[in-house]
Amino acid sequence: MPEREFKLPDLGEGLTDGEVVRWLVKEGDVVTLNQPIVEVETAKAVVEIPAPYAGTVVKLHAAEGDTLDVGAPLLSVDTGGGAGGPEASTPESRGAAAPQAEQELQATLVGPGERQQARRRRLARPGGAPTRPGPTGPPQQRPLATPPVRKYAKDHGVDLAMLTGTGKDGRVTHEDVDRALEPVAAGGTRDRSEERIPVRGTRKQIAAAMVASKFSIPHVTEFLTVDATSLMALRARLRTLPAAADLKLTPLAIVAKALCVAVRQFPLMNSSWDEDAGEIVVKGYVNLGIATDTPTGLLVPNIKDADTLGILDLSRELVRLTGLARERRAAPADLTGGTITITNVGGFGVETGTPIINKPECAIVATGLIAPRPWVVDGQLAVRELMTTSISFDHRVVDGAYAARFLAHLRDLLEDPALLSA
Repeated sequence: MPEREFKLPDLGEGLTDGEVVRWLVKEGDVVTLNQPIVEVETAKAVVEIPAPYAGTVVKLHAAEGDTLDVGAPLLSVDTGGGAGGPEASTPESRGAAAPQAEQELQATLVGPGERQQARRRRLARPGGAPTRPGPTGPPQQRPLATPPVRKYAKDHGVDLAMLTGTGKDGRVTHEDVDRALEPVAAGGTRDRSEERIPVRGTRKQIAAAMVASKFSIPHVTEFLTVDATSLMALRARLRTLPAAADLKLTPLAIVAKALCVAVRQFPLMNSSWDEDAGEIVVKGYVNLGIATDTPTGLLVPNIKDADTLGILDLSRELVRLTGLARERRAAPADLTGGTITITNVGGFGVETGTPIINKPECAIVATGLIAPRPWVVDGQLAVRELMTTSISFDHRVVDGAYAARFLAHLRDLLEDPALLSA
C-alpha cells in the first residue's frame, strides 16, 4: 500500500514541540487534501493542522495530550485510498500534492512576509476566516470545550465527560471545572493532598523566556508619577467622535501613541542587544508588544509598524491582537518581531510594577492604575488623575540617565497630549 507518514511540521519561529489537543479524524477515516486533521497547542497558539495528502488514515502516532517534537511522526495516510477529486486521481498528482501542501501549511501557520505585513496593516477585516470542510465520518462524542478549558480540566484531573456544560450549546466552561473542584461541604479530615502540574506548552515557554531574560540582561527599573488628567480628558473627547462609536477606547491606546512618539527622540530604547555580533541593533520602526493575560498564561502579540498609526487605529489593533491572543488564535508572526513592549498592570488594580524585559528588546514600560489622588498644581493642592509609570531597561544598551530622560519625556507627552501631534 502507498502509505505516507506525516511528521509534525515546524509551526513557527523558535518552536520545537507541540501538544496534541484534539484529533479531528480517527484511524480509518478518509481525508481530503488540506482537510483539518488535528489541533496542536504550541507555546504560542493553538494551531489547526491540515492534511498534506488525500487518502485513508492508517495510524495516529500520538494520543490527545501527548507532546511531540517537531519532525516526530504525527499520522500515516494510505494515499492509494484517498477521497475523490483531482488531488487523488493519479499517482503524479498525488506525488505533487505533498510539496504544495507543505508550502500551503507553512503559509497558513507562519505566513509569507509581504502578504502578512499587508494583512496586519488592514485594521478591519470584513467577515471571518474562510470556512473549511470538517472531518468525514461520524462526529466524535466529546464534551464541547475550548482548548484552554480542556487543558485546565486535564491539569486538575477533571473528566469533562462527567460535567454538564453551562456555556453556549452546552459547552463546558472554566467555571464548570472550578465547580467540580470545589470540596464537598462536609465534616471530616482535611485533605492534605498535593497537586503536580506538568510544565509544558505556554507555561514552559514563559518559564524559559523569563529565566533567559532575567539572568542574561542586567535589568534596571525606574519609576515616575504621571498626572494623567489631560490624558483622560483626551480619551473622553475621542470617545465622542463618530469614528470611535464602536471602539473600546482605553487609556492604553494613548499611552501606546505617546511611547511611539517618545522613541523618536530616544531611539536606543527601541533597540536590541546582539551578543554574537557585539552590536546594538537600533530599529527604525516600532513593533509595539502588548503583554496580554490569557487563560493559559502570558502572551505578547505586537502591533506591526505601530509608529505609523493614530490613536484610534492603535486602539483597534490593541483590541484585535489581544483578543486573538486570549483565544489562542494569534499567528506566530503576531507573536514575534517586537521591538519594545507595554504591560498594563493598572488593569488589575495594581499601582506599579518592575516588569521583566521581553528579550531581546531593550525596554518594557509598565503603566499602573489611574485613580484620583491629591497632587500639587501651581502651588495649590488639587485632586488629579494620577498614574505611576515604570520602565525596565537593558543597562548594557542604555545608561540610567538616558532611560530617565526618556521616561520624563514620556511623562510630558502624557501630561500634555497636544504634544503628540507636534
